[in-house]
Amino acid sequence: MRLKADKTWSQHLLAIKLRVENKEKPGILSWERQRLLIHAAKTALAAALCWWLALRFGLHDGYWGSISAIIVLQSNMGATVNASRDRILGTLIGALLGFSFSLFGVLPWNYILAVLAAVIVCGLLGLRSSSRLAGVTITIVMLVEKAGSRRDLALDRVSEVLLGIVVALAVTTLVFPDRARLRLRDGLAQEFLVLGAFFEAILQGFRGTHAENLALLRDDALAMLRGNNQFLQAARNEPSGGPGWREGLGTLSQFGRSLFDAMVALEFSVKDANEYGYAQQLEPALGQLARDIRTGFQHVAGCIHEWRFNVPPQMNLEEDIAQLEARMTAVRPKGMRFSQAEILRAYAVQLHLKQIARLLRASRVETSRAIGEVQEQ
Repeated sequence: MRLKADKTWSQHLLAIKLRVENKEKPGILSWERQRLLIHAAKTALAAALCWWLALRFGLHDGYWGSISAIIVLQSNMGATVNASRDRILGTLIGALLGFSFSLFGVLPWNYILAVLAAVIVCGLLGLRSSSRLAGVTITIVMLVEKAGSRRDLALDRVSEVLLGIVVALAVTTLVFPDRARLRLRDGLAQEFLVLGAFFEAILQGFRGTHAENLALLRDDALAMLRGNNQFLQAARNEPSGGPGWREGLGTLSQFGRSLFDAMVALEFSVKDANEYGYAQQLEPALGQLARDIRTGFQHVAGCIHEWRFNVPPQMNLEEDIAQLEARMTAVRPKGMRFSQAEILRAYAVQLHLKQIARLLRASRVETSRAIGEVQEQ
């Protein structure tokens, strides 16, 4: 079975854009707004359930469970797991240190030392995100005036936070679950489309027509890279979802960053270009390679959308590279008619185009290997 081309490809890419850019039909809630309403309902459900369970179990300050559930319940499962881990570790460290330091010394010195120790311990353990939570727990254990021992207060605090985390994890897993890996897949597909548009805008400058939206496309690509990196971190805390999902998503994210860096270098090489005669001599080979690279970005975006990478595209980038090199060799004797800067720029563009084309091909091939696909004959 081969991926469908032309019209079907356009439908795939349009579906990606509609889902990511939230441009659904008028009168229907966009997917992002639906997610917002679902997240709000899940948060309210988790908070209310924690409060009810705290009353059932006789916890003294059950509202802390509701607070914990509200704090850790994120928009997707992976982010919720990450926030839950940070909160429970910070609470455990803070409860232990708060109780321990309350056994000796007097306020405020033992409290100051406890907070200092918590930040140091979390830093040494690589739990910097938990250090603030540990400090909050120490403050509650040591400074809140309450009947009973500090040990009971520490245990209550851990129990309440643990209740909130368990409820939040149950709600995010069972009630309209939202997977970070699926969000990342769509984000990566959109990322490659944006990178393709960024590439095309850069090449316009080399051909003498400067794209007005070049800076905007660069910013969009960078924003997509950063957002997808956050989804990648969250996706690592989720069940894999199938063979090679984590490896495939990580591979695509890495190639996306490499392609962006290569295109920034390409943009720098054509910056302030005001002579275009030599570039025109490289046609049609230069134009063919540029068009096929742009098509390659769309092809990889479609592969990500389908999560199927073992079908080669309808063009041959290595052949395009060879044709461009042959064309540059053919026009080399005419170099005396052009400035040295213009010729050097053309060679720099050629090198960057080769790098981008090969990175683009490798992104599909390496991802196919990472997810364990059987290659088509």
